[in-house]
Order: sequence, then structure tokens, then C-alpha cells
Amino acid sequence: MQWRALVLGLVLLRLGLHGVLWLVFGLGPSMGFYQRFPLSFGFQRLRGPDGPASPASGPADRPGGLSGPSWLQPPAPGAAEGRRRRAPRRPGQGVCGPAHWGYVLGGRGRGRDEYEKRYSSAFPPQLRAQMRDLARGMFVFGYDNYMAHAFPQDELNPIHCRGRGPDRGDPSNLNINDVLGNYSLTLVDALDTLAIMGNSSEFQKAVKLVINTVSFDRDSTVQVFEATIRVLGSLLSAHRIITDSKQPFGDMTIKDYDNELLHLAHDLAVRLLPAFENTKTGIPYPRVNLKTGVPPDSNNETCTAGAGSLLVEFGILSRLLGDSTFEWVARRAVKALWSLRSSDTGLLGNVVNIQTGHWVGKQSGLGAGLDSFYEYLLKSYILFGEKEDLEMFNAAYQSIQNYLRRGREACNEGEGDPPLYVNVNMFSGQLMNTWIDSLQAFFPGLQVLIGDVEDAICLHAFYYAIWKRYGALPERYNWQLQAPDVPFYPLRPELVESTYLLYQATKNPFYLHVGMDILQSLEKYTKVKCGYATLHHVIDKSKEDRMESFFLSETCKYLYLLFDEENPVHKSGTRYMFTTEGHIISVDEHLRESPWKEFFSEEGGPDQVEKPGHRPKPQELKVINSSSNCNRVPDERRYALPLKSIYMRQIDQMVGLI
Repeated sequence: MQWRALVLGLVLLRLGLHGVLWLVFGLGPSMGFYQRFPLSFGFQRLRGPDGPASPASGPADRPGGLSGPSWLQPPAPGAAEGRRRRAPRRPGQGVCGPAHWGYVLGGRGRGRDEYEKRYSSAFPPQLRAQMRDLARGMFVFGYDNYMAHAFPQDELNPIHCRGRGPDRGDPSNLNINDVLGNYSLTLVDALDTLAIMGNSSEFQKAVKLVINTVSFDRDSTVQVFEATIRVLGSLLSAHRIITDSKQPFGDMTIKDYDNELLHLAHDLAVRLLPAFENTKTGIPYPRVNLKTGVPPDSNNETCTAGAGSLLVEFGILSRLLGDSTFEWVARRAVKALWSLRSSDTGLLGNVVNIQTGHWVGKQSGLGAGLDSFYEYLLKSYILFGEKEDLEMFNAAYQSIQNYLRRGREACNEGEGDPPLYVNVNMFSGQLMNTWIDSLQAFFPGLQVLIGDVEDAICLHAFYYAIWKRYGALPERYNWQLQAPDVPFYPLRPELVESTYLLYQATKNPFYLHVGMDILQSLEKYTKVKCGYATLHHVIDKSKEDRMESFFLSETCKYLYLLFDEENPVHKSGTRYMFTTEGHIISVDEHLRESPWKEFFSEEGGPDQVEKPGHRPKPQELKVINSSSNCNRVPDERRYALPLKSIYMRQIDQMVGLI
């Protein structure tokens, strides 16, 4: 009997030891990208009631024993097709069912883990109001200091409390001169934020200042894209707010207003039109001088986003004026770029020659150079209802899923590395580098707009993990090295934007906690004497003396709206859309009226730029996976973590947090 008790004791000890080691090492992926503990006691990995309990991935999981994250490998044949054809899940079916969540989220005798304790608790109304006021105070501090120390110049230098305009001494300083045109940029860019925050007196004062002091008759060479999204878009947004008969934000009307902001917008757009002339492809020059037109030494190369993200603002202007010119040239540029996409992958590159149509930059990704091109295909359709815009977007989105998306098939189930969108060669789909940039953090918000909420949750979680590590997003992050490649952070809004849209889609308090983290980091690391400063380096938190205009027009706006549940944006009954610069536009039937639709085809417009025989296939024209993914967030997950703890921990490991 004694020997039997001894054997039983040894077996129980072995089982206990294995259980402890599994809990410590088995719930995440590899420890980092390349290390893995080769522990084996002859047991299979434990499984939950609905499938694998761990997302672990490593050399043993990959063909040929390849090491490193699966993002380094091309998508498995048929993987994207499987994602496209996956049937919608019914509530309670498969891994999203109640039995699974009872297992993962603390059932079977286990308490809540640290992720649940931190993020899934209620967000009290008092705390929400406190965060809303903090976001408003952040905007007011930056705006008031700009008006006191910088106006009428374009930007505020918040460390030395003075203004900044174009760099006249160095015309090649494009980082400054592309954006600053000597037209009070920060004031113009902030107009609709004042309205959204309900500050009617300051909004009216600011509008009158713009009308009385801003002129575009300047000897300034600016980037067409930046002038369009920051200035033209803001003027149109403010004009729509002033002339809205419902006045949802309070009384934002201007006494004796005679469409002055619309006239200013028209004047600016006319000065940008020379960029579309004398190009063999219809793709515009990247820069114009507001007085003299395209400079004689102008560059013939432009990025896809810069040339192809003008349609929303130009289209609104055309439809308000009843003049097709602006929408026509913008739409022609979009169609010209679209016709140059790869016939093998359907992808576009990031830099093109406007005269030859040759791709100078063959990188295809979701960040700088391409981001807002995809965004405006969808938003143009939302705003104008033109079917071809949706057709192009759906075809582009499918190519993105086929060639850019790496990692496991589903965000919230299965094994393998988390989904990530990488940079590839537009012709072959092969990986070009191992970095992603902060601009790509906009993409989860775009996925929310098409209903691909589940995938948006995963990508957002990856960027949020990087934010948690540094208290900011580096401009470029190398996911293989787990380190910044380009370490500065210029107060960009993209992560905040996606956080806001994901909260609107899910109402999950997790995203309020994320917003609070971002607010507190900005207050802690970027606030200086006269505003908020760019972080020169996200690790040592050294600063640069610059506060870009989008901090007030986007970052503060999205943070404020995240916490202001009762804002008219959410409660007025009007449908709104935000431009790529965060300017608010009401979506109504007036903007869907296009009396010149036939003219586009008859006069050699966008429809005639398309390559023969290369139109999207009929099955690609539906909104990809929208109904499927909208149904995949069941009610029982409303106040659970949007991403399971094991996957959240996995992502934190992959960015070096743990």
C-alpha cells in the first residue's frame, strides 16, 4: 500500500508541476518573437470547451521550422479566401459562445486577471465627465496660447511661446513649407472643434477673424493635399455649421453672414487647380504656389494618398457651388491612380510619376503614402453615394486582406500571431520591411465604418500596446526588433480616432480606459509652458518646439467626443462623417445630388481612365464581411474585454511590455 501511495503522490506532484509551468509559460505566444521554452511532459496543450486555450505560435507551428513571427511569412494559400467566405456566427455559437467566455473570463473557480481588473470595470459618469473636461481643457490651453502668442502666424511654438510661419530662408524645408502657407493655419483648422465643444462665442469670433484677416493671395508654395484637408476642409465644415438650419451645437450663426467661408474655400481651390494641369496622367503635381501656380522646378513624383485624397473636399465644394470642375479633377486623379494598380495583386504603390504613370515607390501598405487614399474611397461613397467609389474600395479592401494581412485568421479565436497589416511589394505581395507607422493606426476606425469590427479590435490593440510601452506612438515602429525606427511623436490623432470609433461601435468601457491612458500620457509627457509639444524621442521624452494644427483639429476633438456621450454629434439625429483631418460634415441628400454625372463620362472623365478588362468582379462589390463581423460581437461581450486576456497578453509580449 505504501508504494502505491508513493506512486500516486509522485504522479500528483508531476501533474501539479506541469500545471504551474503551463500557467506561467503556456498562455502567451513565444516569450518575445524568437524565444520559446521547449518544455514537454508528454501532455497535450490544455483546451477550453470550444477549442485551443492558447494562441501560442512558434517554430514548431510553422512550415520548415521557421523562427520569428508569422508576419514574416506570406499568407497561406487560401487563407484570405477563407476569411472572405467565413459564414456569420450566430450568438452563442463557437468560441464566442457563453461557455467559452465563462471558461476564459474567470469561470471554473478562477478570478479575474489583471487585464479584466484594469479595463472591464465600469467607467463612472463622474470619471467620464472629468476626462471630458480634461480633453476640453487641453484644447483650450493649446488654442488660447496660439491666439495669445502665435496668431496670425500658422503654428504655435509652445516651448518658446511664439509663432511659426513658412521657412522663407530654406524653401527645401518641406516639413514646414508643405503645411504652413501664411494663412493662420491653426485658427482655420480649429474652427469646427470650437463648435463641437459648444463654444459659440469663440466660434463666432474665430470665424469673423478668418473672414477679415485670412487671404490666399500669398507667395507661398504649399502641398495641395495639406492645404486641401486642413484649410479647404475646415472652411467647408464651418460653413456648413453656420448655415445648418437645425443648429445642433447651439447658436453658431454669424450675423450678416454672406457665405464668406464658402467664397474663401472657392478662392483656395481655384489656386490649387493648376496642380491638375499639364500632367499626362491627370494625377496632380504635389505642390503649387498660391500666387503663381506650379513652380518651374516642380517634382513630377507624388504619393498616392496626396494625389488621391482630394475627392471629399473637392466634391463637397463642387456640389455646394454647382460647379463640377473641382470634383471632376479630383475624381479623374483617383481613377488614374486606380488604373495603375497591379494586375496581379490589385495593390497600388506609394509614389508615382505623374507624367509617365511609372511607380517610383513600389511599397504597398496602410500607412504614409497610401492611408487616406483608401479612406476616401469609402468616405466619398458615404457622402456622395457614387457606386464606383464603393466598388473601388471593396476591391482594394479585398487585395489588402489577400496580401497585407498576416497572422491568425480570426482576431479573437485560434492560435498563431495576432493579425497585422504589413508593407509589401505591390507587384509580388512579398514583405518589404518589418516596420509599421503611426498613420496606420487610423485603419481600425475605417474598418469600423464597414462593419469589420472584430479585425479592428485586434489591430487597435496592437497600437495601444505600443502606446502603453512608450506613452506615445513612435512615427515608425519595427515589430521585428520591438523598437522604434523613427522615434518622434508629433501629437498625431490616428489612435485616438480609432479608439473613439470603436467605442461608438461597441460601447465597451475598455475604450474609455484607453482614452484616459492617452489623455494622461499627453498631459504628462507633452504639456509645456504654452501648449503641447511634439515628442522628439518617445523613449527619453525629449521635445521639439512645435504644435501641429491637427492636435487641435483632431486629437483634442476625438478625445472630447469619446467622453462626451451627450454631444449633439451623438444625439442630434443628424448623421455625421469626419474628413481625414477630422472636420465634421453632415451626411445629407443635398450632397448626393450630382447633375453632372453624365458629363464625367462624356468629357473623358474618370470612367475613361480605367484599364480595359480590369473592373472588379461582381462578387467583390459587396461590403466585405460587414454583416458577418457586426454579428460577431455578442451581447455577453459588451462589458467583457473586447479582446480576450490571453490575446491581449500575447500582444503586450510582442511589443516588449512583458
